[in-house]
Amino acid sequence: MAERVLVKGTEAIGEAAVRAGCRLFFGYPITPQNELPEYMSKRMPEVNGSFLQTESEVATINMVYGAACTGRRVMTSTSSPGFSLMQEGVSYMAGAQLPAVLVNVVRGGPGLGDIQPAQSDYWQATKGGGHGDYKLIVLAPSTLQEAVDLVSLAFDLADKYRNPVLILADGVIGQIMEPVTFPEFKDPNTLPKHDDWALQGAIGREKHVVTSFDIDPVVLEKMNLELVEKFKKIESTEKRWEEYKLDDADVVITAFGTIGRISKSVVTRARQEGIKVGLFRPITLWPFPYKRLEEIVKGKKLVLDVELNMGQMLEDVKLAVKDNAPVAFYKRMGGMVPTPEEILDVLKMELGR
Repeated sequence: MAERVLVKGTEAIGEAAVRAGCRLFFGYPITPQNELPEYMSKRMPEVNGSFLQTESEVATINMVYGAACTGRRVMTSTSSPGFSLMQEGVSYMAGAQLPAVLVNVVRGGPGLGDIQPAQSDYWQATKGGGHGDYKLIVLAPSTLQEAVDLVSLAFDLADKYRNPVLILADGVIGQIMEPVTFPEFKDPNTLPKHDDWALQGAIGREKHVVTSFDIDPVVLEKMNLELVEKFKKIESTEKRWEEYKLDDADVVITAFGTIGRISKSVVTRARQEGIKVGLFRPITLWPFPYKRLEEIVKGKKLVLDVELNMGQMLEDVKLAVKDNAPVAFYKRMGGMVPTPEEILDVLKMELGR
């Protein structure tokens, strides 16, 4: 039986990346994810990898771009203001169809904000934070074990679709400690080589060009249409979610990440009081599981969406629910995290209890 190890969130994500075959990490310090690059600075040399602390987040994402051009597994991590600085490079990577894993440990905002947990980067993550038409695959863990599991998945999806994948965590996931079981090490030599497009030397073959630029609008439109088809394929095959005690539920709580975790306790306590509540938790924020949520809420008394922001996922929840059930919303912002009792009180108020 695999050993369980007590570990901090950001360090768990780092070790999971190493075991997934990542041997290149570039990063710049910003709270509350500093332990991740610190961990990788020690861990990369131990596995014959490379770590570099850059001079800025702008430099970071461009180094990730360059490393991804070689087809090797590369990762960076940051927190909200840092991810904002990376957006031009992220758009370039999506346009050039480069695989990489990006980690954003979200903190309170807008602006400099604070270093407490938040979920206010949802729009940036799912609607395209940079310029142009593109999408990131966005994964939102609610526990450290899930974060570990999603790191490996993130690298596999990045390789499969030649697209950046974003793990959207928050200060709680980044800073808590929990026991996790790590997967076995993947041998980097057995990972996809990407010989058909990667820049690995052009001896004996045509040279490869990796770019998102073309001055000819006809050619650029064709490139964009190819991206559209890829995104359609991702939407049709890669939606993931969790359903918790929904079989007999009259009420559905929708939440992601840390609030999804807290909402499980709300479900348990509500049922102890005779309120039939279940949880729908999107794991892929993009692609969002619209169809499944639409099916679930039919005939329900209420959908309560709970988030650490002003209502960013709420827009997608309403698009999914349509007119099938009334939708209520509860928020905390600025780094404030609600207790299960607080959310349960809101739920009972919405139900008139």
